[in-house]
Amino acid sequence: MANPLIVSDVSKNFTMHLRDGVRLPVVAGVSFALEAGQCAVLGGPSGVGKSSILKMLYGNYSVDAGRILVEHRGETVDLAQASPRTILAVRRDTIGYVSQFLRTVPRVSALDVVAEPLAARGVNREEARSHARELLARLNLPERLWSLPPATFSGGEQQRVNIARGFITDHPVLLLDEPTASLDAENRAVVIGMIAEKKKAGVALLGIFHDADVRDEVADRIIDVTQFAAARLAA
Repeated sequence: MANPLIVSDVSKNFTMHLRDGVRLPVVAGVSFALEAGQCAVLGGPSGVGKSSILKMLYGNYSVDAGRILVEHRGETVDLAQASPRTILAVRRDTIGYVSQFLRTVPRVSALDVVAEPLAARGVNREEARSHARELLARLNLPERLWSLPPATFSGGEQQRVNIARGFITDHPVLLLDEPTASLDAENRAVVIGMIAEKKKAGVALLGIFHDADVRDEVADRIIDVTQFAAARLAA
């Protein structure tokens, strides 16, 4: 499909329950479509709502208005109205996500953290771990760390585990929230190459990259989020 994900007139407000229910506008009128085989980048200054948009697309944040249409298992699903069970299924099979922070399970090794998304889709455990090894090696994570829980890793090491986990599957849509923020130049170059491979495979990517050099390398187009902030302020 040319546009595996379409965002139409989406709005989001936060309700401040400790401040008598004051509603704080986040974004309004967000509309764009992702194209297969391209990387779109959300642009604009910090605080304009870029991460909130990613969280809505992944189902972490609810949507106050509008539609988020994704092609899932041959059907069009509106994530703005989908049940929690449907959102979990979309995450397993259709939309991948690399967040800024790795949320780890105690005592689970880095290797199994990375392999888990494949195992959840029915891939043999040893095959999933083999793919995990390839990615961790490519991202230059020392082999001595693979059997250890990543909670004790440095920020850059944790982020490499996070990236490997997000890239291990063949999800047709992949969301990237500052994937290279904690990486050195060598590993940033590795991630740029991995993004290029995803595009070549027909994946639609949407990312946030504050590193201008990385953004210039990967972006096929920039979606200026300030236009959606301006819409909410004018409302």
